Amino acid sequence: MKIEFTEKFIEDLKIDQHLILEKISNELNIKYSQAKATVELFEEGNTIPFISRYRKEKIDYLDEIQVRNIDIKLNTFKNLETRKIEIIKSLFSQKFLTDNLYQNILKCSTMTEVEEIYAPYKKKKKTRAMIAIENGLEALGNAIFILDEKMLKIKAKEFINPEKNLNTIEEVLTQAMDIVAETIALDIDNRSLLKDYIFNNEKIVSEGLKQEDKSTYKIYYGYREIIKHLKAHQILALNRGEKEGELKIKIDYDNQILSNKIQARYVIKNNYLVLAIEDGLERLLIPSILREIKTEITEKAEKHSINIFSENLKNLLMQPAIKKTKVLSIDPGIRTGSKCAVIDENGKYLDSFVIYQNSNDKIETDIANYIKKYSLELIAIGNGTGSTEVQELISKTIKNKGLNIQYTIVPEDGASVYSASELASEEFPNLDLTIRGAISIGRRIQDPLAELVKIDPKSIGVGLYQHDLNQKELTDSLDYTVSSVVNKIGVNLNTASASLLKNISGINSTVAKNIVKYREENGTITTRNELKKVKGLGAKAFEQASGFIMIPESSNPFDNSWVHPENYKLGKDLLEITKENANLTKEKIDLLKNKHGVTDETINDILENLKRKRQDPRDDFSKPIMKKGFINFENLKTGMMVEGKVKNVVDFGAFIDIGIKETALLHVSEMSDKFIKNPMEVVKVGDTLNLKIISIDEVRKRISVSLKNS
Repeated sequence: MKIEFTEKFIEDLKIDQHLILEKISNELNIKYSQAKATVELFEEGNTIPFISRYRKEKIDYLDEIQVRNIDIKLNTFKNLETRKIEIIKSLFSQKFLTDNLYQNILKCSTMTEVEEIYAPYKKKKKTRAMIAIENGLEALGNAIFILDEKMLKIKAKEFINPEKNLNTIEEVLTQAMDIVAETIALDIDNRSLLKDYIFNNEKIVSEGLKQEDKSTYKIYYGYREIIKHLKAHQILALNRGEKEGELKIKIDYDNQILSNKIQARYVIKNNYLVLAIEDGLERLLIPSILREIKTEITEKAEKHSINIFSENLKNLLMQPAIKKTKVLSIDPGIRTGSKCAVIDENGKYLDSFVIYQNSNDKIETDIANYIKKYSLELIAIGNGTGSTEVQELISKTIKNKGLNIQYTIVPEDGASVYSASELASEEFPNLDLTIRGAISIGRRIQDPLAELVKIDPKSIGVGLYQHDLNQKELTDSLDYTVSSVVNKIGVNLNTASASLLKNISGINSTVAKNIVKYREENGTITTRNELKKVKGLGAKAFEQASGFIMIPESSNPFDNSWVHPENYKLGKDLLEITKENANLTKEKIDLLKNKHGVTDETINDILENLKRKRQDPRDDFSKPIMKKGFINFENLKTGMMVEGKVKNVVDFGAFIDIGIKETALLHVSEMSDKFIKNPMEVVKVGDTLNLKIISIDEVRKRISVSLKNS
């Protein structure tokens, strides 16, 4: 039934929440009730970590990833539906809104589709179809779809109008065909048909524009690949090459095949319809679809890369802490020497000195004296420029001075960013930038998470093509990842920095600083309830945050557990029963459930907390590689076995830190004797691996390694 577009109809347009929930349910393959409950909890101001840990029953046990995906889909669909309504209202106000256009907009499933349909109406210049409609030819345009050629020409006579430069039947039909061409081009089903065909069958072709042997993009000179087979890193590389003027990119397609596919959707009764279809495809539809495909594959590639970046970041933040260890931390430098910082077991700065890499007995003696003076237990060396020389010096010192100490290599990405930051200035106002950097390197070994949260995640060096990605989406994803890890591990309320605290569920930067200030003014916080005294931390924030903060100093054991304060009374009842060694019978459990209004899952969670001491989930990850000896690039030989730590994982493999300046590449094809599609099936950031060197490029200083048995 044709819709009558009135002012009231337009005013009454609103987002259909039920439709959005159905879409979320279908796309994420979850129950409608789960989507609805989760969205309702969001609307009440609850955070993702809080919902997934403390509202499991309400959401029917969705995990944190599913809750996060609901949040993403909810925002995506809301933005899409909001934009549809904005466009419909704009078309109505311009008097361009038709039933056909309205229905096509409603069918759009992506923002790109909506914008492509709306694009002709955003221009100040009228389209050819608009002019034809203004000339009164809409009815004749509709007739082209249904009349044979003879009847069409008879009808066209009715529209001859010299005042509008429509003097002949051919002039009238030519202009009416513009309406048909635009109708064909704006039909969402036509768009979907051709877009799917081009994506699945046609190729993207790149042509090199500069001297091939000098180009970074030489592997993409003369490159051809079916669009659907392109990998994310290839799409981003092609885009960057085009942006930098190194590549010319186009999509090859067979115009006749595409025309035949659209013609097959209509009953062709006259040649004017064929000509209009071909014009609509060539002039309007195909250029629009090619733009849409390029936009969508780029967005998909960016999302994929952001997900990889986030997963790498998560694994980096989950690296185990080397707790209660006194560290000599070294930030390598060649021209100005290497800055050394002495850090106690709690991360407190004690002393600093500078060494130069021209190894001699005096330098070795000085290093040994500092190690003995402060009873240091570990040496942390940054992996930047000069790291190889420092490792050689430290290795000689350990051997020559008979020291019972090891060293480890620490990725120093972002250390310089931190050392120049306002936060570093507040922490160490009287220290030089380079000493701050050395302190940061040492603290990354003692507690990687606590130190890395001080740095913009984009500076940590675990991504690929990160500057080409949607920066807002990248920032949102990385910030969420940091928050997720912090809440997964929990924080000690009396030692956590404001940088850590601000990532806790319900706590923002201001409240985090207020917590630190409260500690400084009032001393040790002894109960979770005391948090309520902190300025700016209201009832909702306390509800969201309290389960993720731990207070070892509290006399209440639940204050240092994952038990939420809302369940302390239940926990106390369970504690009394277990203390008496009484059996927790079904009857007793049912009584507790009725008394406290909880489920079996909540009771089981609390029982688990009572049975075992709270463990740090990071303890399950690979420890840092400890060394006494030293190798450099010149020592490497093909076939040699080396120990390495995964630094970064990308689509085509992983970059491995083997303790020298040069990073080794473990290609996905060398990860296993069987086919591996996704490198993350085999390795993750932080993993320690035993690898075989399979090739060394001495000119370009490149190393390839393998995990294969053969």
